[in-house]
Amino acid sequence: MTRKFAAGKCEHCRKTFPYYLIHSGFNNSWYAYCNRCGMTAILDYFDERRPRLEGCAQYQAICPEMEPHIKSCECGGRFRRGASPRCPACHHELSALEASAYIHSDSDWRWQQNWTDLYCIVIGDRVVQNNFR
Repeated sequence: MTRKFAAGKCEHCRKTFPYYLIHSGFNNSWYAYCNRCGMTAILDYFDERRPRLEGCAQYQAICPEMEPHIKSCECGGRFRRGASPRCPACHHELSALEASAYIHSDSDWRWQQNWTDLYCIVIGDRVVQNNFR
């Protein structure tokens, strides 16, 4: 699938980077960010390897109980619910509130202003799909 990239700007180093958003409801998925490099993991609800966990709400960031069922990131980090995407230049965590400035300029809807609800962000096409154990 071809994605339309928009331009984000790091609040730490001020460098720009390409990004796109994914609507987890339309995508039938969960997501998580690597706690080390910020890569995004997209986890398909219909993947047969997904754990069947009670109370793990769909269409948002993974629940903590799902973390052990996901492979480590290629950088050696772990995909965690509380992790955030990171700037590809300086590697600092990106603020969801600060991201509102560039996300709102690219769309006419209201951004959720967090990294855990319906929308996730993919920075520079750094994404892994269905990396279940």
